[in-house]
Amino acid sequence: MDTILKVRDLEKFYKNKGSLTKAVNHISFDVQSGEYIGIMGASGSGKTTLLNCISTIDSATSGQIWVRGTDITVLDKRRLAKFRREELGFIFQDFNLLDTLNARENIALALAIKGERPGTVERKVQEVAADLGIADILDKYPYEMSGGQQQRVACARAVVTKPSLVLADEPTGALDSKSAGMLLESFRMMNEKKNATLLMVTHDAFTASHCKRILFIKDGRIFNELVKGSRSRKQFFDEIMQVVSYLGGGLSHAV
Repeated sequence: MDTILKVRDLEKFYKNKGSLTKAVNHISFDVQSGEYIGIMGASGSGKTTLLNCISTIDSATSGQIWVRGTDITVLDKRRLAKFRREELGFIFQDFNLLDTLNARENIALALAIKGERPGTVERKVQEVAADLGIADILDKYPYEMSGGQQQRVACARAVVTKPSLVLADEPTGALDSKSAGMLLESFRMMNEKKNATLLMVTHDAFTASHCKRILFIKDGRIFNELVKGSRSRKQFFDEIMQVVSYLGGGLSHAV
């Protein structure tokens, strides 16, 4: 199995009025091809900062991040832009769809930016839309869609280019329970049928229980790790809740 992501001794410091905050404190872990990993932690634990460093939204203070063997911490702006286009897919809590484009155009934009030949764009859009159950809304604009539909369009945009790694930051945070369930089913399909490698930050134990492995972050460090293995989702949820209870407040206990 290929190692898609390798994080080694990663640190991120913030300076504020003479004080120094270690948001990420000597974190190391690997992600293999086809894994579906959740990152959990209370507010301020460093989980989103970690994701931002991996996504190149923020830069690390020290340490290395390799994606498919490339150390992204040493890339210049031009090479970083190329790396984002070709290797990463992003799914955010607030969807980030362009209001002036319909669903088809929002998805196709990711292919156009990558330089895909026009003749193959429509086929790839139709294919990913069918997989995610949004083929019937391709001509709708974001304001005409439900939150769940917008998030599935965002998922389609993230995976249509077949990136090495899909990064999701609280993707169910703005959704009702029904829409969240549909989105998580889309993630399962992406992972199991398309072999997408997913790394998802979440504060919600129910959402996390759909993952195959969980990294718990506390005070900028990896506090614990759980692997689902052959356990049912309910059994995995119960085990996640035990760690959440030990960690204390700041994480969702919703079933």
